Amino acid sequence: MEGGESMNNKKGFTLIELLVVIAIIGLLSTLSVLALNGARARARDAKRIADIKQIQTALEMYYNDNNVYPSLLSQLTTTTPPLIKVLPTAPTPTDGNCTGAQNTYTYTFYAGGTNDTGSATYALTYCLGSATGNVASGPKTASPSGIQ
Repeated sequence: MEGGESMNNKKGFTLIELLVVIAIIGLLSTLSVLALNGARARARDAKRIADIKQIQTALEMYYNDNNVYPSLLSQLTTTTPPLIKVLPTAPTPTDGNCTGAQNTYTYTFYAGGTNDTGSATYALTYCLGSATGNVASGPKTASPSGIQ
C-alpha cells in the first residue's frame, strides 16, 4: 500500500444516497404531472369559451343574412359558403362540478323570442370546470346579449 491508502476505499454511491435521489425524482415527477393536469383542464375550458364565441359569431352572421337565427345549429354548416365547416364539440373529460350531460353545447332556438322585443333569439348552454377569464365556473348560457 502506497501513500497510506486502504484497500477498502472504493468510490461510488451508497444505497441511502441512491434511495434519496430516487425519492426526489419521484416527488418532482408527481408534481409535474399534477401541474400538467391542471394546465390541461384550463386548456379545455379555454377551448369551450372559444367554441361558444365561434358559434355565436356564426349565428350573428346567419342572422345578418336571414334576419332570423337558425332553428338548428346544423344550418350553419349548410349555407353557401358554410359559416362553420364543422360544428365544435365540447372537449372531454368534464371538469370541475360539471356533469357528463352538461359537457355538451346545446342550442335552443326561440322563434317567439324571450327578449323584450318579442323577436327570435337563442340560448347556447355549456359548462366550465373553473373560472376562465371573466366567466365563472359552472353551467353557463350564451345568447345574443352575451355570456351569462
